[in-house]
Amino acid sequence: MLLFHKKNKIVLAVLMAFMLCLSGCSVVNGSDPDIESGTENNAMRYLRIANEEPDTADPQCTDYYYAIPLNVFDRLVEVQVDSDGTRSFIPSLADSWEVSDDGLVYTFHLHSGVKFSNGSPLTSSDVEYTLIRAITHPGSHAGDIGEFIMGAQELMDGKTDKLEGFSAQSDLDFSITLSVPYTAFLAMLSTPAYSILDEESTEAAGDSFGTNPVATIGTGPFLFKKWDAGDEIILDANPNCWAGAPGCGGISMQFVQDAEARRIMYEEGELDILDLENMGEAAEFIYHGDIYENQLVYGNRVGLTYIALNESVEPLGDVRVRQALQLALDRDAILMCIYSGRGYVENGIYPHGLAGHDETLPEIPYDPKAAAELLKEAGYQDGFDLELSVDDESSYYSREILELAADMWKKIGVRATIKTIDEDSFLEQRKNGQLACYARRFSVDYDDPDAIIYVFFGSKENAHSNSLCYDREDIMNRVADACCIVNEEKRIREYRELERIIVQEDCAWIPLFSNRHYFAVNERVRNFQVPWNGWSDIRYDKIMVEAG
Repeated sequence: MLLFHKKNKIVLAVLMAFMLCLSGCSVVNGSDPDIESGTENNAMRYLRIANEEPDTADPQCTDYYYAIPLNVFDRLVEVQVDSDGTRSFIPSLADSWEVSDDGLVYTFHLHSGVKFSNGSPLTSSDVEYTLIRAITHPGSHAGDIGEFIMGAQELMDGKTDKLEGFSAQSDLDFSITLSVPYTAFLAMLSTPAYSILDEESTEAAGDSFGTNPVATIGTGPFLFKKWDAGDEIILDANPNCWAGAPGCGGISMQFVQDAEARRIMYEEGELDILDLENMGEAAEFIYHGDIYENQLVYGNRVGLTYIALNESVEPLGDVRVRQALQLALDRDAILMCIYSGRGYVENGIYPHGLAGHDETLPEIPYDPKAAAELLKEAGYQDGFDLELSVDDESSYYSREILELAADMWKKIGVRATIKTIDEDSFLEQRKNGQLACYARRFSVDYDDPDAIIYVFFGSKENAHSNSLCYDREDIMNRVADACCIVNEEKRIREYRELERIIVQEDCAWIPLFSNRHYFAVNERVRNFQVPWNGWSDIRYDKIMVEAG
């Protein structure tokens, strides 16, 4: 619109006012009658995918819906995966950075000339605002960063409105000082939660930021154009993106809950990319059919499916009982039943694809005879009763896993029953340390072992809130301290030793498997790459869609 002459701007203003009257509430959501994904031209130039409808596009207020944060915003740094699988941090909004020898001070230098999609220049002040908002916003899921930045606690307590650990040297140069060295700090900054926000427009948007496309401004390769509740989200290519325009003209994210419906849409050419994760039997024809053999692409889903054991619930407090439950599970068979073997049986905490993964970790064998002997030794030769919990909103995989586990444990005398409870009650009871046993999958947001081990075993509170109730404070203290080890070799060695103690010595939980993450990709799509991490959402800026 900046290219219109002045008199044409007046005409345009009249037309816009008229359109506002006609379109009502749809314009509040950023609707534009000229951008409709159903038209023939748009179907050719738009990348078409099926997504679950998010609750917000605010990158700080979600820990699940990353499609819009990844594509409308940028981070200071990004993760690059090379052809040999190695990963490195590469410049994004920050051209370069330095880390002090003690690991406490990170100095960043912003890329010159970057503008938000509203024309506002990116400055150090926007980075400071982003960090302060992440720490203080009442709906933020990104407050964890405040555990490491100097002065964050005073900010959270309302004692100040400044972040002591942030210092701007110029509009393009700033430093962040940590209260303790946190070696995973760059990895954390690369996640969607720390997408950099425009202070002025984000503050002006208030509560509508993340829900009103017009008010949701970023520096990324796409513009948040339209959100039709219950139908789709439209992202337009940002031709003025500082890093260059994306390869496709836009993205149509259609909200289709039914897996069979998504499969049919893909087969009929209505979707360009189909995420096969959690599609169950609806995906089997695509997995096994010769028609789509050349369209399947996969990579590691960096996350772990596990069974939690609550040590505060008897007899799970006895390590011999927990080890017996480990040994009585044929985890290869469970992976085959659940995912047709598409994954890797895991023996620890850090899954395949995550920094720190230890290929040399001893295998947890399937040995029901040894398991029965352990129960006898612990005084449970006649077995015991065990309640397995599943929430009514979890994927059917969780129930299937528990059903298979119950059948296997039955062979050593454990009488396991499955109890279904509503999701809110499940989460509340888990948080209160009341669930005896449950199955879950945890996906990793950033490439560091701290991203998973600390969540479960980094403190007594963390272990309790996951209904593990692990009681070795010496080990939990070591987990908390490991992130501060500056020497990378020593740090990884410590993380691996902690993994061995927790899982294989203390049998504190049962690792099952990680998945291979499969996508079906239409032959018209170019430059598709499976995300390295535990997400399903992808940054689409390099993808091109050929006409046809």
